[in-house]
Amino acid sequence: MTKELERERGQLELIASENFTWPAVFEAVGSVPTNKYAEGYPGRRYYGGCEVVDEIEEIAIDRAKELFGAEHANVQPHAGAQTNMAVYAATMEPGDTLLALRLDQGGHLTHGHKVNFSGRLYNVVHYGVSPETMTVDYDEVLRLAKESRPKVIVCGGSAYPRIVETDRFRAIADEVGALLLCDMAHFAGLVAAGLVPNPVESCDFVSSTTHKTLAGPRSGFVLCREEHAKALDSAVMPGMQGGPLMHTIAAKATCFRIAGSEAFREYQRQIRANADAFGESLEEGGLALVTGGTDTHLLLVDLRSSDWTGKDAEERLAEVNVTVNRNTVPFDERSPFVTSGIRVGTPAMTMRGFDEDDFRETGSIIADALADSADIGSLRARVATLCEKRPLYPGWRGYTKFR
Repeated sequence: MTKELERERGQLELIASENFTWPAVFEAVGSVPTNKYAEGYPGRRYYGGCEVVDEIEEIAIDRAKELFGAEHANVQPHAGAQTNMAVYAATMEPGDTLLALRLDQGGHLTHGHKVNFSGRLYNVVHYGVSPETMTVDYDEVLRLAKESRPKVIVCGGSAYPRIVETDRFRAIADEVGALLLCDMAHFAGLVAAGLVPNPVESCDFVSSTTHKTLAGPRSGFVLCREEHAKALDSAVMPGMQGGPLMHTIAAKATCFRIAGSEAFREYQRQIRANADAFGESLEEGGLALVTGGTDTHLLLVDLRSSDWTGKDAEERLAEVNVTVNRNTVPFDERSPFVTSGIRVGTPAMTMRGFDEDDFRETGSIIADALADSADIGSLRARVATLCEKRPLYPGWRGYTKFR
């Protein structure tokens, strides 16, 4: 664990789905509710001795509802995949039709990919992005919805750098009588800060993780309208999970409280400003961005005009202590194990204190690392300078304690 702490301290962590959480979240995750079995829901448990963990879960529920303006919240799903699994189980039978964004054009594995439970259990129809704009083709979404008559339409994704226009999806869902789910796992923190539209206003269900832009524990939660509350809760437990992780629910409650603060909103504003500066720097270095930029925290670099594959670029950047992940780009002809792009984001390094100038230097480092004349030693030194300037957990003397 100490080795992992030192790895995180010494690298530029740019994976868009990762973040550095707060000491208060560490304390909650490592706390005594991990000892407690609490199958069921507050006031309706299958075990005795749940009076305190009932309070913890109720606090997490109330804070999630207040933060996002939701009628109902379920905070028990263990991870993001389980949030979508729960919504599907609450609304569909195996074989029913699901309409969602293609994985290779920005969607997520749980949005119906053939190797995932979602693609194996349901009849999945996928929409994509426009080859001209690289943004969602709403005409195609409407056409496919009319043809397939899905039970559920999913919007949102894991590698889509623009705002998800849930109002347009709502109109399409209403036209074909479908339920609408927004997967806001990537941009939930921006929603909490009021920087992007709140999908709760347009959607029947909203699923999310807590560890990306929200910067909380690795886990998930689901919001929904009150009319779907019973079906959703039953789908989570007993339909999908047994005992909830009460220590993690305590950490979610902590995360939601922090996310309601002005300091958190300022953090999210800096994430957005940094993303724009980062994108500009990458483009100045000769790299192409899918959609030409971002509305969120996430940038998708298209390497097809270069000799680099996503895999090779990821490995080269690892040599200079920059952590990214290879990613398909829309209409990619390479396999998902190789890809033609890399995905980067700003939440983690913003948590370390990075500002726009730091991200301009980061973009320059990436561009220089992918040049033919890259000087690996010099680039490592530039990364080390940034890491020393913005230390991670500077008061932490070991993995067991903050001082």
